[in-house]
Amino acid sequence: MAFQSNVINSQPQVSVTQYNVSSGASDWSSNVCDCCEDCGICLCAAFVPCILACKVAQDNGESCCLPCLPGAMIALRTSIRSRYRISGSVCDDWLIMACLPLCGLCQMAREQKMRG
Repeated sequence: MAFQSNVINSQPQVSVTQYNVSSGASDWSSNVCDCCEDCGICLCAAFVPCILACKVAQDNGESCCLPCLPGAMIALRTSIRSRYRISGSVCDDWLIMACLPLCGLCQMAREQKMRG
C-alpha cells in the first residue's frame, strides 16, 4: 500500500486589479441659452423653426416629419443626448422643450454641428 502525501506547499494567491470605470457621460457643448453662439442656427430657429427641426431630425437619422408629432421634440432631444452620451434625464428634456423650445432646438442643432 502506497501512501501519498497531499501536503499543500503554498497558498493560492489573489491578485486585485483596480479599474476606474466612468460612465463616459459629458455635458452639452453649449448652454441652452447660448442661442446667439451660432447666428445661422439662431436666425433659422427664429424665422423658420420647422426647417431647423426637420434638419435636426434628419441629421439624427429620423424622418423630416418627426417634429410634426406631439412630444417628438422631447424624444429627439433624448435621442441626441443618448447618442452623444450627454448627461441628463427625460424630465430635463421635457422641461427644456416645454419652456424653451426654440432654445432647446438651437442647442440640439449646435451639438450636431459641433460633433458632426
